[in-house]
Amino acid sequence: MFTGIVEETGTVRSLVHPDDDAADAVLTVTAPLAASDARPGDSVAVNGVCLTVTGIGPEEGQLAFDVMPESLRRTTLGALTPGARVNLERALPANGRLGGHIVQGHVDGTATLASREPGPRWDDLTFTAPHPLLRYVAEKGSITLNGVSLTVTTVSDDAVGDDAAGHGSFGVSLIPTTLEATNLGELAPGAPVNVEVDVLAKYTERLLTAAGRPQDTGLTREVTA
Repeated sequence: MFTGIVEETGTVRSLVHPDDDAADAVLTVTAPLAASDARPGDSVAVNGVCLTVTGIGPEEGQLAFDVMPESLRRTTLGALTPGARVNLERALPANGRLGGHIVQGHVDGTATLASREPGPRWDDLTFTAPHPLLRYVAEKGSITLNGVSLTVTTVSDDAVGDDAAGHGSFGVSLIPTTLEATNLGELAPGAPVNVEVDVLAKYTERLLTAAGRPQDTGLTREVTA
């Protein structure tokens, strides 16, 4: 798992499909810090997407990842181009600090930047998101955008600007460190971001949905003499 605290930004070297009609892709990123102790099989969050290291090199500081069709469909990784800046975080060690919140690297969907309002030392960003995704977003709750752990400042079920029906909005504020150390600082209105909602919200909904159904969990058994 991850915490949503970006360790470095890497540079995309290539995103290629192994075959012309392949639905998957191979992503290569220059990432000096992540590559410094990486081994094949390690997990790295790339713009919030948990990917497995499949190769190191060929140049120093480079990592390669296989990107499956599900990831390409559900995230923004398929639109990456050479030179793009991506947020990177290595998996949390067992004795590490949980500096952000529990992040799995399992992206739930994408949101679109509607506006950004610069402050004296921070920026306020407003994103639009479809209602099925927005239902898991709560004011003062946690959300992960492009792999960055953030606190939600506002939530509205109303659409923003020219966005289509079925969308609402939420806001976040970016401190100077986030603006400088992640790619959120360079987002322009209209740009999409990967969104992972709080995993606790998803499990809570699932438990409530299943509560009315008879369940045999196998965890307990009545003992009779």
